[in-house]
Amino acid sequence: MSTSTGSPRPAADVPVAATASGAPLVPMPRGGKPHVVRRARRRRSRILVNLAAVVVFLCSVFPVYWMVSTSFLPNNLIRSPDPTFAPTNPTTGNYRQVLFEESQFPFLDALRNSLMVTVLTVVVALVLALLAALAVTRFRFRSRRSFIVTILIVQMLPGEAMIISIYRLLDGWQLTNTVLGLTMVYVATVLPFTIWTLRGFVVGVPIELEEAAMIDGCSRTRAFFTITFPLMAPGLVATGVFAFIQAWNEFVTALVLMNRPENITLPVWLRSFRQVNSGTDWGAIMAGSTLMTIPVIVFFLFVQGRMTTGLVSGAVKG
Repeated sequence: MSTSTGSPRPAADVPVAATASGAPLVPMPRGGKPHVVRRARRRRSRILVNLAAVVVFLCSVFPVYWMVSTSFLPNNLIRSPDPTFAPTNPTTGNYRQVLFEESQFPFLDALRNSLMVTVLTVVVALVLALLAALAVTRFRFRSRRSFIVTILIVQMLPGEAMIISIYRLLDGWQLTNTVLGLTMVYVATVLPFTIWTLRGFVVGVPIELEEAAMIDGCSRTRAFFTITFPLMAPGLVATGVFAFIQAWNEFVTALVLMNRPENITLPVWLRSFRQVNSGTDWGAIMAGSTLMTIPVIVFFLFVQGRMTTGLVSGAVKG
């Protein structure tokens, strides 16, 4: 009685993968090739994720498009019950009213005030926050943890709850209706968050990098600016963006502290187009809002390039 010396044959109901010569390789599971099934599932998942991303993108972009589109419409179409999604006969009358109407507060003065306050807030907040973040991460001193907890507690306090005290304090110092006074309030508002954010970036930079540079002959200051500072550039950019947004869009504090027409900022300037007797001029508001976004777009385009530069320069020594 002879026995078979070949390889064991698979079950009859299990398909077998074979080479071009017909030699069996590996039994295949029922239902087809597994990598094909996984690829199909992966493709369906990518399609669903892409569709969700498109929906989120459209929901985010549509308000901006509606603002810009409405700024080119005349008031009769804006107040019409039938919405106009695309202006067929665009007009620049709203922009002329915003820029050159003598009865309104001057746009250029409000733009200058907003730029001065925002730039000063970003620069001062970044400098102070960087020094504070370095102190709480690189040095050990008494009450260091209490200082960090205090930063979080101060961040949770609403600014509107202290607006009366802030006004009386600045009024006693003769700093109401001044760029310096408003900048001081904005710096105090954004400083806790910027310190906390920069602290995380400073912790992520090993101190051994500075020590290695000092062994190579660099001073502590040169080691910081050539090794550590480029690595913290993305953190500075992130905190600078937060400070910029807070200072540029803030309304309540600027409305209370800057009550003279020549000292108002852009958010308060937009309020001038809402009249009690004549109603709200939505065309002018949309045109002014569109003009307000232009410096923000320029700032973000500038910051995007600086963020990439900081990442690349921080990855290469010297």
